Amino acid sequence: MTQIDLEGRAALVTGASRGIGRSIALGIAQAGGAVAVHYQSKEEAAARVVAEIEAAGGDAFSHAANVQISSEVKGLVDACVTRWGGLDIIICNAGIWKGSMVEEMTENQWDEMIDVNLKGMYLVTHYAVPHLKSSTAGTIVNIASTAGQRGEAGHAHYAASKGGMLAWTKSLAPELAPFGVRVNCVAPGWVHTDMAAAVLKADGKTINAGIPLGRAGKPEEIAAVACFMASDLASYMTGEIVNVNGGSVLCG
Repeated sequence: MTQIDLEGRAALVTGASRGIGRSIALGIAQAGGAVAVHYQSKEEAAARVVAEIEAAGGDAFSHAANVQISSEVKGLVDACVTRWGGLDIIICNAGIWKGSMVEEMTENQWDEMIDVNLKGMYLVTHYAVPHLKSSTAGTIVNIASTAGQRGEAGHAHYAASKGGMLAWTKSLAPELAPFGVRVNCVAPGWVHTDMAAAVLKADGKTINAGIPLGRAGKPEEIAAVACFMASDLASYMTGEIVNVNGGSVLCG
């Protein structure tokens, strides 16, 4: 069977210093792609990802940027183009997950969630699209969440931001298709990451009971789907939302 091959492709992965983003960056590199490892504050963690890729013979560099700030995102994309002469793949993964009941939710909490999860995706895409159009294999993969489809009590602002990512994917796919740029989305359920570790430790038994496969996912399981979407194996696929959640959306 044909393997995922990203040889000669240049990719930007946001939020790549840990968790799902880290696994995607490593997966792209293992498939032969060059990777920009974006981070906001975890410089040492990002450096470790780059070192791991380089130790295996891959091409990678790290770059800090606050995805809420337009000039910093432009600088991030420009750094990729300066290094590689273009950009073929963007993986919009950077995000935050914080809880708040609506009557306690502050305007600042709402703004931060929307700015990081939704505006950040917009800014990366905005600055990257001209380069993706120039590529022969321009691809966008957004990392959303099943919360964007099902909702999530106590995390309404998070669910709203992820629901926006789904609508963005569906809207952008036909807009960019005439230019040969594909846009798809992965919607993970519970995944073993630093961000979810405390909740999974405290409520893992209850959470697992609501997942037909009986467990939370691994970052590399999400990465495998994202890398497939970014590759030519998915060349006839655009505008799709793929749930990777152990079947949890089947339960409500």
